[in-house]
Amino acid sequence: MKNLRRSACVVALTLSVLAIGPSMLASAVTTGPWPIGQDAPYEYLGWGNPQPPVRVMQATGITQFTLAFMLSDGTCNPAWDGERPLLGGVDQAAIHAIRRHGGDVVVSFGGWSGQKLGVVCPDAHALAAAYEKVIDTYKLKAIDIDIEHTEMYRDPPRRRVAHALAIVHADDPGLRIFVTIGTNENGPDSVGVDLIDRLATEGVPADFTIMPFDFGVPVKNMGKVSIRAAEGLKSDLMAAYHESAAAAYRTMGISSMNGVTDEPDEVVTAQDFQEMLTYAQLHHLARFTFWSVNRDRPCGPGDDADSCSGIHQARYEFTRIVAGFHG
Repeated sequence: MKNLRRSACVVALTLSVLAIGPSMLASAVTTGPWPIGQDAPYEYLGWGNPQPPVRVMQATGITQFTLAFMLSDGTCNPAWDGERPLLGGVDQAAIHAIRRHGGDVVVSFGGWSGQKLGVVCPDAHALAAAYEKVIDTYKLKAIDIDIEHTEMYRDPPRRRVAHALAIVHADDPGLRIFVTIGTNENGPDSVGVDLIDRLATEGVPADFTIMPFDFGVPVKNMGKVSIRAAEGLKSDLMAAYHESAAAAYRTMGISSMNGVTDEPDEVVTAQDFQEMLTYAQLHHLARFTFWSVNRDRPCGPGDDADSCSGIHQARYEFTRIVAGFHG
């Protein structure tokens, strides 16, 4: 997921999170909870005019969010967007609000832009400590390692991430670890396969999620191509973990992008999402999510690609589809 822009919306979101009135409190979400991370769409609180999470919960029935992105503050120390502190800010306020209303969160480390902890931290033990600082601060049941760009396509950081996750798993075997990677049309590229192999060798029981968009070539049917890419991931997991197809399906996921992607010739429609949902339900995938709640609305005057989908849609249309996934 490419965090391309930031907006001065953090203060506004803080007020939205804290100023939910009594009538809204009365309609708090009570469904679920489903397994952590299973249907937790991404929301980025640093830009893209974030939609208040509790309002999204009340409107859609979603009970979980994947909050992005945890980055380096310039040292081997985690900070939201590399800038905002773990405590006392809009991110902590959002987490508390989501939990008060019966939901929960996954914290996502990485993304496309910014300084990655896997690059900045000097070794795997320091990186594991940075992950665990966030896990302990928020008492997380799951984390997402969205490994892209400099963290993915340089061997030392990629190796460091794999070993750090092995340390985290050993320290907290009950923690669910999602690893989110890019993909080609037929499955992960050679670097993605290398990461899968490393994590299998390290004994990390991760759930792997592909991002089937930004292919770099014109793609017309994003639903079918996303499923084809997922089938490629299944084969890679079977080979790396020496497991059956049924076992591989249960440890993999799809993270799509709603509407017009970063490629102007790619459009992911609600029909594509329905097709992916059917596939995810048929094979009992570990995860079905998307980038992002920020974009799950039609565009209005002055909106940019980070805050709306670029297509005609109902508000929260894609979140409602994801909310229908229960494994």
